[in-house]
Amino acid sequence: MATVVFLLVCIFAVASSLDNGLGRTPPMGWLSWMRYACELDCDTYPDQCISERLYMKIADLLVSEGYKDAGYQYVNIDDCWSEKEREPETLKLIADRKRFPSGIKALADYVHSKGLKLGIYTDMGTKTCAGYPGLLIGNGSATDYILLDAETYASWGIDSLKYDCPGRPILYSCSWPAYQVSEGKTPDYASIAYHCNLWRNFDDIIDSWQSVSSIIDFYAKNQDSFAKYNGPGAWFDPDMIIVGNTGLSYEQSKAQMALWAIFSAPLLMSNDLTAVSEQFKHILLNKHVIAINQDPFGFMGKRVIAGNEQVWVKPVYPLVNGSYSFAIVYLNQRTLGIPTFVSQICNFNYSLSRILDKFEKADFYNVYDLFADAKLLFKLSVQEKLVLHVNTSGSVRMVKLVPVSADHNSL
Repeated sequence: MATVVFLLVCIFAVASSLDNGLGRTPPMGWLSWMRYACELDCDTYPDQCISERLYMKIADLLVSEGYKDAGYQYVNIDDCWSEKEREPETLKLIADRKRFPSGIKALADYVHSKGLKLGIYTDMGTKTCAGYPGLLIGNGSATDYILLDAETYASWGIDSLKYDCPGRPILYSCSWPAYQVSEGKTPDYASIAYHCNLWRNFDDIIDSWQSVSSIIDFYAKNQDSFAKYNGPGAWFDPDMIIVGNTGLSYEQSKAQMALWAIFSAPLLMSNDLTAVSEQFKHILLNKHVIAINQDPFGFMGKRVIAGNEQVWVKPVYPLVNGSYSFAIVYLNQRTLGIPTFVSQICNFNYSLSRILDKFEKADFYNVYDLFADAKLLFKLSVQEKLVLHVNTSGSVRMVKLVPVSADHNSL
């Protein structure tokens, strides 16, 4: 009974506050949906169907391939994991008996034994998107399964859930803002940020540069209204990292990783970790770019120059004598077959002091190339122009500016 009372308090408390201490930096991990969707044919596709075998394999690979050490800690189950109907007598959710023969509790125990966390998907409706049991009873009933499912998830040891607050610390992810946007409604981001650790608010990502580019444009167009609600414990989620699949080139993969770091977005990979080549793995494990994403300030960076040659800026640690360091991404959206030199002026003759005019600026900065193992490129005065060689068709350069004195270079 004490557990039930606690869960009731927890469920109703979420309507006024989400003070769970989680998600202080953007969550990192792996999620099945984009890569594996709702594949159910385990006889034909035993390594690709939604099953305990898949998620155990992912947990193993996150550890053995270095992803866990880089910060990726969540193994997230998406739709299609349960039986089509609840257990008749108890009305509890049950995992598909064929595809999850050991049950979710055993899977959670396995994931936890690897030092990782397990997330799961639910839906605030009578059915999930794929037609599996949701949280509502339906037939006009005023009751629902929220408390019952909260107890179930708590008993399984779930760490991340798209809805609810079972009796254990849990990362709270919200999907409904994306549906509101698709219906032409403006989500109440102040309320959402107050109640959710992270939230989707745009189209599902697919494995293509067009999809990634549309998300980047959406965030750029809405950055002023988004940025004020983004920060420790509350993150806009532009959707999964698709690096390591087949839809992005090497350069475009760097672009997605760089921009998601600038956004301070969750880094939730959706790929076949057994098939990620070394060059794409190097992007996913880039500790310097991940550090920008995980920066404790948690600012959402902004596009300060638009067009085909874009400049994005995010203030980050360290603070040096009251001046921020900065992560800067140069994104070349031109489709010409030759590289372009993108500079601070971007053909508009802006100085670095103009680009950073909203921030306290240092006089000099060391400039580090984050996709070249943070190699020191040069030192610049705030009045000088930074010129970088940037390839076309969705390519980026990403640098970090760290304030220094006029006669000193330092990391």
